[in-house]
Amino acid sequence: MIAHIRKKDDGSWDAPHFLQDHLHGTASLAEKFASKFDSGSWGRAAGLAHDAGKGRPEWQQYLCRKSGYYDEEAHLEGRPGKIPHAVYGAKLAEEIYGKGFGRFLAYCIAGHHTGLPDWSSAEGTGQAALQFQVDQVKQLDDIAPFIVEGIRSSKPGLPPWRFGKDGLDLSLWVRMLYSSLVDADFLDTEAYMNGTQSNNRGGYASISELFERYQLFNQKLDEAAADTPVNQIRRNIREKCIQASSWPQGVFSLSVPTGGGKTLSSLGFALAHAKNHKLDRVIYVIPYTSIIEQNAEVFRSVLGEDQVVEHHSSIDERNATLRACLASENWDAPVIVTTSVQFFESLFAAKPGRCRKLHNIANSVVILDEAQLIPIDFLRPILEVMQLLVEHYHVSFVLSTATQPALGERIVDGKLFKGLRDIREIIGSKSEVKQLYDSLKRVKVQLPGDFQTVSSWEEIAEELKQYHQVLCIVSRRDDCLTLHQMMPKGTFHLSALMCGQHRSEIIARIKEQLSKGESVRVISTQLVEAGVDFDFPVVYRAIAGLDSIAQAAGRCNREGRLPEPGKVVVFYPPSRPPVGHLRKAAETACSILATDRPDPLDYDLFEEYFAELYWKANSLDVQGIIPLLEPTDECGMYFRTAAERFRIIKNSGQKTILVPYGEGGELIELLKTRGPERWLMRKLQRYTVNIYNHQFNELVRQGVIEEVYPYIYALSSYRHYSNDTGLLVNETMEDPEYFII
Repeated sequence: MIAHIRKKDDGSWDAPHFLQDHLHGTASLAEKFASKFDSGSWGRAAGLAHDAGKGRPEWQQYLCRKSGYYDEEAHLEGRPGKIPHAVYGAKLAEEIYGKGFGRFLAYCIAGHHTGLPDWSSAEGTGQAALQFQVDQVKQLDDIAPFIVEGIRSSKPGLPPWRFGKDGLDLSLWVRMLYSSLVDADFLDTEAYMNGTQSNNRGGYASISELFERYQLFNQKLDEAAADTPVNQIRRNIREKCIQASSWPQGVFSLSVPTGGGKTLSSLGFALAHAKNHKLDRVIYVIPYTSIIEQNAEVFRSVLGEDQVVEHHSSIDERNATLRACLASENWDAPVIVTTSVQFFESLFAAKPGRCRKLHNIANSVVILDEAQLIPIDFLRPILEVMQLLVEHYHVSFVLSTATQPALGERIVDGKLFKGLRDIREIIGSKSEVKQLYDSLKRVKVQLPGDFQTVSSWEEIAEELKQYHQVLCIVSRRDDCLTLHQMMPKGTFHLSALMCGQHRSEIIARIKEQLSKGESVRVISTQLVEAGVDFDFPVVYRAIAGLDSIAQAAGRCNREGRLPEPGKVVVFYPPSRPPVGHLRKAAETACSILATDRPDPLDYDLFEEYFAELYWKANSLDVQGIIPLLEPTDECGMYFRTAAERFRIIKNSGQKTILVPYGEGGELIELLKTRGPERWLMRKLQRYTVNIYNHQFNELVRQGVIEEVYPYIYALSSYRHYSNDTGLLVNETMEDPEYFII
């Protein structure tokens, strides 16, 4: 019996991939992967049963339509004309193992090509529901006996721990088993179908070797760096991280003010912690793609050009090695750099492509950079899954930020906030953290006279004009345009109306002029508040959340070179922040600062601020993810619906368009002639702008937008894209950039 078949380059058929070999090869890999979370026998059982449906005469005849002719893609499901096979293995698992344990495997087996299904059609998934699928299989007598006996003899033991009726424990375990199965199935199939590609996987340095490279890099860095107070503090922070790396696995916080060297310090902790606890990898999770490229470049300079795998939308696959592209599929490299969107959405995903990597999160250290930016609307399910990963999957988390959010479990107004348990601060005691913040304090914050009196844009512009070098950060894109128009010629503008490549080039020019001591004035949205290493003597910030004020302050006197503290001015602008989280954050900051007017950078304030902010949220599980994934009495869970609802970036109401800035024009023309090849679309990510539907429709009415490929739109007029401010649109509604992480 045959599982797969392929054609040679000369058109002849190669020797087949026999079904028995494929079942045992997949089972062996799935067992290995699932063993990382004490579920190896379950992974093996899933592997042996996943293609049981291919062991039927009907499917074998379908594969071999006539003598000497095979369907090379017969093993795929979900395409028109394909005969299903996965549901037979799912039904068989339930019959052999019972409708309790067997159903856990049935979800994985039924969806190993098409995605984890919902249990019933109650959420609208219809015939894709597992209940409907298994009910359609009336008899299994025609499955080859050797397959049935193999499954029967490999019955797994009890699950590795007891699952509660409430919460996400069971659904996460099923998803982890599913990840182990689909990655094993893919790799075993790839070894037959594409041996060259299979041989290109792996080959990375060990965690121990990478830690040695890290230590050597820091030794050279310290020898070359000036012996300034700031650099002494940075060295001390790195040393504390290495010392704390021997602590038992769990959840850690790394509370370091902006400019304290969190990036290198957190990497050192992660590598040393992974080495000490024999973990497989370090996963660095960053909220913005604009920061990823910068941090990944730092990691490469430390660890080696070919040792860091980036997995995000801005990768140019033509410039990435084959091995790096393969590693991004299942995260089997020792150092992964990815986005918050990719990481958190994958934890709740249903499709095989997004779930393949999940089992490789087990046995790892996960650094959440700028941890305060975990999406509030999904905070409850995210924190619950993080805690489960710590308890059952040998994962350590590091919450790395200058403004530590209140994510610990606590009682608020008599109710339980089910956060993370036993968070340990790497820097030390609360007094040690406060001492660190005081030692790195390089600015003085000036608050408005009261939080009722509004400063006009004209007044703000006149103040900014008095400074040789000044950065002003506002909370809205239309505010950024308005204020920029009132400033002298040569003032820089930064907002998400500019494509990523445009912003990167402007940021580089600003840094160059700052380093030369030239006059530099910048009006920006909050996109510069994370990962952009500006060092201005004066920073203005429109009223916002305390975390935003602290991040803005981190762009002022960053290196501590000024003889006096840098100046940070918080002002109350004519327009309010956008409705939703940003407005609540600003209101919460105002209520805290208006009382006895404390220093907004005081470390003690952050816990109070975030606790109040979370409590003001309408819901910490807006889409009802947890109820969908809590098992019913029938072990019913709604994987597909939960995955569809767990979308950190919501595309409704927005359109993405390509803009002809710089190389973007040539790439758009290439798209017209060659179509959306994957590497090309990745590269074009650097030349996109997100706008609201009404803005898109207005540009269409003006005839300056064209559909260059079905559902892919590009700006056709160079006159509608400014080299100063980016896309020229009417900014009258809430800003899409606030919904983009």
